Amino acid sequence: MKQTNKGLLSIFIAFTITAPITTYAHVKWFAEVEPEKVSVEQILSPFFITFALIVAIILAILPQIMGYLLKIPYANKLDHFLNGFRKYSRYILKYGTALAFIIQFFSGTMFAPEFIITDTWQTVMMVLIIVALLIPIHYSTKVAAILMSVLFITVWADFGWFYMLDYGFYLAIIFVLLIGSTRFENWGFPFLYLGTGLSLCWVAVEKWVYPGMTLDIVMNHNVPTFGFDPEIFIVMAAFVEFVVGYLLVVGILNRILGLVVTVIFILTSMLFGMTEIVGHAMIHIVLLIFIIEGVSFYHPPIRIHKTKVDQFIFVFLNFLFVLATFILIYYRFA
Repeated sequence: MKQTNKGLLSIFIAFTITAPITTYAHVKWFAEVEPEKVSVEQILSPFFITFALIVAIILAILPQIMGYLLKIPYANKLDHFLNGFRKYSRYILKYGTALAFIIQFFSGTMFAPEFIITDTWQTVMMVLIIVALLIPIHYSTKVAAILMSVLFITVWADFGWFYMLDYGFYLAIIFVLLIGSTRFENWGFPFLYLGTGLSLCWVAVEKWVYPGMTLDIVMNHNVPTFGFDPEIFIVMAAFVEFVVGYLLVVGILNRILGLVVTVIFILTSMLFGMTEIVGHAMIHIVLLIFIIEGVSFYHPPIRIHKTKVDQFIFVFLNFLFVLATFILIYYRFA
């Protein structure tokens, strides 16, 4: 039994480490071709369906081996060490958001690299948000959250709701900042887990529906495919991102995921340069919070089920259901 668990753990670690560095890059930031939607038959290829089933099985087994991860030397001590930083999480989010907006401001953008600051009022709003976040008063933080929401809504109105779903995690950040120091404060980070996870899942589906853009990046930036055919590689790349988002939502491996994804973001920054840094600075802050918080007071859906068999069935079927739902909705409105 121990050998089986170690083998499964090894497979998962290998799957994560070899995650392609294009996985977390927004393809629309770098692709030089127009998006071309492929047919559903092309998306749901035999390889896609087989790989989805394999991933669902691995994810269903993960909760059963979580206890073994803490038995790794020093893992338990590291867990307690990180717990000591939880009291700083909200400060990290507040001042980290200010830092991300400062980077965006000096690059002439807001929220993401494709949203260029074109009007004076947008410049003023960015400055006011940064200043309000830097003032160490919780009322000032709420003002910053309100200004962020106004600016986000205006961008949303210009680009459309479908386009802006890629950046839905900003709504979660605004919500956390807005309810700080209130009786609803404990709702903040669970919403942040949910918002960030769903955003990653949504962005992943783009790579299946518009594979041509990702293929263009792989070819033009000489991204290593580890011996896989580029088209197969793209499917696997999107699965890695979708899995990360799904695991954040269901509350599995939050600290490990945060650390692994942070390392991958650093690698993508080396490959794609300043655009990647500007676009993912805010995500880095969120991932740092996930590394510190772990599951924290967040009660993931999997805890509803008590037995191992129930948890296995829940994760297996739930993953396939969530995967199918995201593809259906994205394809319908793409």
